[in-house]
Amino acid sequence: MRSGNPTLKDSTFLDLGSGAIVRGGDDVMTLAGTVNKTGMLLLMAVLTAAFTWSQVSTPAGIVGAGPYLWGGLIGGLVLALVTVFKKEWSPVTAPLYALVEGFFLGAISAMFNHMYEGIVMQAVLLTFGTLFALLFVYRTGLIKATENFKLGVAAATGGIFLVYLASMVLGFFDIRIPLIHESGLVGIGFSLFVVVIAALNLVLDFDFIETGAEQGAPKYMEWYGAFGLMVTLVWLYIEFLRLLAKLRD
Repeated sequence: MRSGNPTLKDSTFLDLGSGAIVRGGDDVMTLAGTVNKTGMLLLMAVLTAAFTWSQVSTPAGIVGAGPYLWGGLIGGLVLALVTVFKKEWSPVTAPLYALVEGFFLGAISAMFNHMYEGIVMQAVLLTFGTLFALLFVYRTGLIKATENFKLGVAAATGGIFLVYLASMVLGFFDIRIPLIHESGLVGIGFSLFVVVIAALNLVLDFDFIETGAEQGAPKYMEWYGAFGLMVTLVWLYIEFLRLLAKLRD
């Protein structure tokens, strides 16, 4: 039951005291319920993203995006951490996360689209195309979430996180990691690698949610599973934006 997504991990469906599977009685998690709640979270994010886009996009260019960008980024991070550590609160915190994250997505999408016209629609189509393609190959058994597969994706995800963390910390001292953030072959290759790892995390999440439904996890875990998928999709969308921008350059 391991997932590369840090919001969906082994302990999610386990009682930390006894180590036993947490079951929700008759009112249990289902795949259909998780899918429906994922759709609701995506709709909420789209609504606040569209509102933000309309507020910051002007004939003169992008204006006042900062509060939406940083407010959405920091607020989304806080709500994500609360959801991870208090998963029983996910019926409330997951929708709040989607709404707040929408402000960040709307601001950053407007900024990218101002620099590269049409890039947002391309990134959206690629994100959802990847989602449905991987769901298809997972359901047909073409990709199996074996233990070695899970370990490999989790390790690669952790490595990417450390690289991004190092880039952020070094950025405070005006130091940039060379090549990987540029538009050359190395930078494009790095972005392609990150997109692949982000996409493979979807496979692990599908497997994790399916296992939770089979094990009879509590009903509120539908919201938590939807939240985990939302986190991966947001990451995948941002990485597609970065990759497409490098290709445009």
